[in-house]
Amino acid sequence: MTLPISIAQKLQQLLQPGASFPASALKHVAVEKMISDGVLQKRISGKSRSVIFVAHTTALKLYLQNHFGVADLEKYITAYKDADITRSEAITVSGNSKLKAIRSFKGFMVNSYEPIEATLNGQSFTIHPTHGSFTFISDWETFLPSADVTIVGIENPENFRQVEQQQYLFEGMKPLFISRYPQSNDAIKWLQSIPNPYLHFGDLDFSGINIYLNEYKKWLGEKASFFIPPNTTALLHRHGNRELYNRQLSLAPDNNLIEDETIKALIGLLHKEKMVLEQEILIR
Repeated sequence: MTLPISIAQKLQQLLQPGASFPASALKHVAVEKMISDGVLQKRISGKSRSVIFVAHTTALKLYLQNHFGVADLEKYITAYKDADITRSEAITVSGNSKLKAIRSFKGFMVNSYEPIEATLNGQSFTIHPTHGSFTFISDWETFLPSADVTIVGIENPENFRQVEQQQYLFEGMKPLFISRYPQSNDAIKWLQSIPNPYLHFGDLDFSGINIYLNEYKKWLGEKASFFIPPNTTALLHRHGNRELYNRQLSLAPDNNLIEDETIKALIGLLHKEKMVLEQEILIR
């Protein structure tokens, strides 16, 4: 059994001389077990009120270590609150690597078809994965691409995997591609922390527009823009999907509420053609 953080905090207070807690504030199966085992005591205080206290602090400390692996309540509480605690640290303070939900793999995947210079943990770092592989950035807080790099967020896995076959779309630009998957807040926090511009490369449909507006534009403001191929109208005529347009029609943003002129023009075009376009068609 894991000792809940709320109970641990109250037990720490009970270890102070003369401290007690209303029994109603310490309702938990672990507390009931400690009372039945005699390391916590309960006494009636008033007609219908009872309090819990500790008669022998040493006995409680030994009990916590033997039953929960908690040798030091203060360190246990501090570690539990630590958002960056590792599994090894969790074992040290509680004997349990699953003390709390711990993200062992934080970060995001990046890809490029040309060498991209960056720094990571203060050291020079070149990103240029071999075809068929990606680079996973874990310590994203210290990851800084060179100033001439544009971050291109790719919505779909197939496009992210085959960036070399979409190089023609980004001529005159030095792009570093970042995958939307696996989804977490790490990528948006990183994008907010760096000065590089962000270009969203996704489906030309209402779902893709909503992803851009709600997951990126909302947080990045003027730093974010949406990629629209120059031959979008011709692509819609040749490869547009009318069924998907009809299926997504309820997702269409209200153009009167959109400030981004590029997005307004795209929404107008999709309504005019009554078709949408999935980004995989852009892979040559």
